[in-house]
Amino acid sequence: MSLHFELVTPARLVRSEDVYMVVVPGAEGEFGVLEGHAPVMSIIKDGALKVYRSAGAAPEEIMVEGGFAEVGDKGLTVLAERVVG
Repeated sequence: MSLHFELVTPARLVRSEDVYMVVVPGAEGEFGVLEGHAPVMSIIKDGALKVYRSAGAAPEEIMVEGGFAEVGDKGLTVLAERVVG
């Protein structure tokens, strides 16, 4: 079971990979996205995307600033204004 995850900025595609779960810093609080998540759109706040490559794995943190997240049939797409680092 895997979730297709893409992280893009106005300048480039930063990531495109299949992962277990991503925790998104939503404007209303963090939320986790697994494969099969209901469609949703959310504004994201400055913070860390936590990318879990497999169940039980330690997360990789990617710092983002602004933007929004969309969960749809093809997985999770995060459109960040900026990726830090």
